[in-house]
This record gives sequence, C-alpha cells and structure tokens, in this order.
Amino acid sequence: MNPQHQASTGDGPKQTRAGAPATAQPVGHGTPAGREPPPRALQPRSRPRGFTLIQLIIAVAIVGILAAVALPGYQSHVRKSRRAVAAACLQELAQQMERRYTTQMTYLGSTLPSAPCVLDLQSAYSVQFASSQPTTTTFILQVIPQGPQAGDAACMTLSLNHQGLRERTGTADVKSCWP
Repeated sequence: MNPQHQASTGDGPKQTRAGAPATAQPVGHGTPAGREPPPRALQPRSRPRGFTLIQLIIAVAIVGILAAVALPGYQSHVRKSRRAVAAACLQELAQQMERRYTTQMTYLGSTLPSAPCVLDLQSAYSVQFASSQPTTTTFILQVIPQGPQAGDAACMTLSLNHQGLRERTGTADVKSCWP
C-alpha cells in the first residue's frame, strides 16, 4: 500500500504535517509528546491568594485617616443634638413652672417639675434651679453639662428664666446655643 494512501484513508500510522509519524499524547498532560515538563522553577507561578502585608497596611492607613476625619464631626453632631434636647427640656420645665404660677400665684416653694426629658438628660446634663431660685416672682432653670457633654465649651450651662430669657455661660453666642 502506498504511504500517501494510508495517511488519507486512515490506515496505518498517522503522520504530522512535517511528515514525521505522530505519537499519542498521554491523557491529562499538557506537554507535547516526547518532551519533558520544564523544571518547577521555570514554570509560571500561579496567582497568589489573599492579601499581601503592604495591601493590609494601606487599607488600615486609609481606615485610620477616614476615622480621624469623621470622628470629630460625629462627636460635634452628637453634642449639638444633646444640647438641643436640653434646650427643649428647659422650655418644657418652664411651661410647667408657669402653670404652677397661674394656680399658686407664686414660684416660691416650687420643686423641679417632673418630666420625662429630665431622665433622658441624666447622663449628659444636670437639671436644676439656679442658686437662690425660685423666688416669689422669678425662677431660673439650668442644665449643667456633665459626663459626655462636659466638653461642650461653646455653650456650657444653658439657662431659661420666667420671662423666657435664654442664656449660656460658654463662648458661643446665644442664638447658636439655643435652637
């Protein structure tokens, strides 16, 4: 039989394009037949899994910078929110004092009115009358910062009197301390 005829009919050994007989490759190996795989040192490295130390350090640094920027703003917002609650509580207590005055015709002998807001402020403010208050015709209610609110140097102690006059002992103007 003719060798060309064998290649075209599929009879006999198969040949490659160059005319050399083809050999079967072992199943599952990606190397050409007759060739040994390259040594492990010359093989391409597989992609490492996980993070490198430098990547982790960069991520921690970014989180630290974001926290350093965001934390003071957050604390300022919380401080202002507590201050607004304290101002509202003073107004509620003053309203109760006025109700007492309309029935008793005096503020003298009044105790601090009970209101839920006093309990809400317990951790951040001390709610009380100013010294020598109340008198027959006057009262001054105060909220004095304590605990987490003690760092509120801008407004410090807020006070409200029987005429609705709002005061503060801090460095900020009254309008910024009273919402």
